Amino acid sequence: MKSKYLTIKRVVPGSIALESGVEAGDILLSVNGKSIGDVFDYRFETVNEELNFLVQKKNGELLEIEVKKDEYEDLGLEFEFPLMDEVRRCRNKCIFCFMDQLPANMRSTLYFKDDDIRLSFLEGNYVTLTNTGTEELKRIIGYRMSPVNVSVHTTNPRLRTFMMGNRHAGDIMEKIRLLVDGGIKVNCQIVLCRGINDGPQLDRTLEDLSG
Repeated sequence: MKSKYLTIKRVVPGSIALESGVEAGDILLSVNGKSIGDVFDYRFETVNEELNFLVQKKNGELLEIEVKKDEYEDLGLEFEFPLMDEVRRCRNKCIFCFMDQLPANMRSTLYFKDDDIRLSFLEGNYVTLTNTGTEELKRIIGYRMSPVNVSVHTTNPRLRTFMMGNRHAGDIMEKIRLLVDGGIKVNCQIVLCRGINDGPQLDRTLEDLSG
């Protein structure tokens, strides 16, 4: 259920939300009449000076709150899931995957492979964009979420598909162009595998990216 991602974990002392009667365990239903899909929606909708947000109390009661605040002033809400959505997992089977090479019996969080463009902006993670479609890229551009950190490795479509073990990996340049043309800064990284994406392939990648 989407509600679990919008459950409020903590209300900051002295915040607007606390003064408005919001409590831990309440669920945020909407802001300015719009449902919240994730943290990007939430941040975008809560920038304005005048807000109307709807909260479902722990007892099921609905609480509609109107507030006036400074632009960009935070409401003071912390959520059970910081992304306010499920983290997108990596779908690749890269030939060089560092995480697949980890030893066994370590803490479980070390084995979780994310590939979430939202974490690229929020946490500085590098993403491959293989599970990011055109509409999501346009949303990133619309929200001005810059920079985005991208693991490129190679711009040769066939070679990238092979290296990442993902048939959707070959359109990396189209996605990077869309972001850059939309005003988003893109930081790129290349994991070099000797005899695979170095030499002439590296020259091609650098030429494509610099262009």
